[in-house]
Amino acid sequence: MKETRYFYTPNALESNELPEEEAQHALRVLRLVAGDDIMLMDGQGTFYEAEVTATDKRHCHYSILRELPQERLWTPWLHIAVAPTKNIDRMEWFVEKAVEIGVDEISFLNCQYSERRNLRIDRMEKIVVSAMKQSRKAWKTQVNEMVDFSSFVQKMKDDDANRFICHCYDESDITQALVDKGGASPTTANRKILLRDALTQGRNAVVLVGPEGDFSIDEVADAERLGFQPVSLGDSRLRTETAALVAVHLMRLFA
Repeated sequence: MKETRYFYTPNALESNELPEEEAQHALRVLRLVAGDDIMLMDGQGTFYEAEVTATDKRHCHYSILRELPQERLWTPWLHIAVAPTKNIDRMEWFVEKAVEIGVDEISFLNCQYSERRNLRIDRMEKIVVSAMKQSRKAWKTQVNEMVDFSSFVQKMKDDDANRFICHCYDESDITQALVDKGGASPTTANRKILLRDALTQGRNAVVLVGPEGDFSIDEVADAERLGFQPVSLGDSRLRTETAALVAVHLMRLFA
């Protein structure tokens, strides 16, 4: 049985040909010709059964046969925010696997101890599209430009999602920083618990994962002051990309 080929076509109904990069893959790698069946995905919840109608060296035209609206596999909005690793290959691996597991939005944080201050979003977008096609996801994961940690937590302070920050500090260190910053006294809300115990079924969630040197104590204190719950991912000390992937998996399980 011939495998169905999926192509990302954001404006599938408004066009009759594959985007340039998808067309090159269809023509040069898959050697598709007129009459071949293909599946289009618009990244907004709909698949389309289609047929190749004409090809040349640069273009692959199609005709849509049937629209196939998809049901969401989870209801809440799942958002992971992570400080990119110095080795970009590890971050690209994370993005690929996070999309395969299932996440709605990925943000990149510029933190005090970050070892990478920039990355190519266009490259991350290509990885997202490839993983989306591989895992047959009907919705494309949103990827955001890198933003300073302080700007991100300020922006998220009024979000109605459950907000969490993963870190490796003792509670006493953060409590003292909170006191120094605003006279806050220790409360049960600031006690670090396992992320798996903190997530709420069906509730939007955003999880922050720091750089290889962790967030700074001040960053954690600032996030907690703005309503982020401190959480742990377990007893093992994890690499940044591993921690972020564990967080995505847990969010997906409780979605």
